[in-house]
Amino acid sequence: MRGVNITNTDFDLDTEIHWCPGCGNFSELKIMKEVLTELGIKPKDFVLVSGIGQAGKFPHFMKAQSYNGLHGRYLSAALGIKAANPELNVIAVSGDGCTYSEGGNHFIHIIRYNPNIVNIVHNNMVYGLTKGQASPTSQLGFKTKVQVFGVINEPFNAAAVAIALKASFVARAFVGDMEKTKEIMKQAINHNGYAFIDLLCPCVTFNRVNTFQWYKENSYYIDDSHDQLDQEKAMKLVLNTNKFALGVLYINLNRRTYEENVRVYENDKRPLYQRTLDKENLSNLLNTFR
Repeated sequence: MRGVNITNTDFDLDTEIHWCPGCGNFSELKIMKEVLTELGIKPKDFVLVSGIGQAGKFPHFMKAQSYNGLHGRYLSAALGIKAANPELNVIAVSGDGCTYSEGGNHFIHIIRYNPNIVNIVHNNMVYGLTKGQASPTSQLGFKTKVQVFGVINEPFNAAAVAIALKASFVARAFVGDMEKTKEIMKQAINHNGYAFIDLLCPCVTFNRVNTFQWYKENSYYIDDSHDQLDQEKAMKLVLNTNKFALGVLYINLNRRTYEENVRVYENDKRPLYQRTLDKENLSNLLNTFR
């Protein structure tokens, strides 16, 4: 369901964008529009699913089929949408708080289910929408108006969790490098299976520590010698938190997608909305629960 006669402006909405000047989300919005345009994916052929937070506002500012889910629960909605219509390109977007804290359990189990969706997590290392509390990825010692003596909890290493669970695609990108991020996002969209991108995305208002400059100085790109199929080597990369490894960290080609595993599509590839409801069979099924 991809076409070629589209431009970046096809994704524009005539709405005021409510992000702070300099927010990394502006770059990500531009990147996503360019990637979808270059891949020939039209607004009507993909669904943008989001949670709650500054990243969760993406559907407000981008023309697409969209669904704004509950805080921490957006991935279950993305799974349901893909399960109902596998022909759609589904991109799920939210932040580190929504995904790794309120939605931590959903994050773990979406990896296990392995639907053919893209999950982009804007990692600000802070809660942006609720005015600057520490998030699951905030670094030890990071001080906020709530954590006045500094963060005491070990930061959540999402990439390590994903690799440990043998996710089918794990990547990390830095929104300050737009061209590299575009390349990674294209690979994620073209991948068959759950594709996770931990996107380092500075919050310029509530995190004055992990800035654009800080991310540049504390990250590096893995080179072509890295074996993306080697789980152990990928894990070593992400467990070294002195500097963040950027690029496609791990790919698991040995997993079937959720849509391939569920029997509803075993003999009939049509999405559910194209099928006729068999009321008699449904009634018989319901009667088995009485």
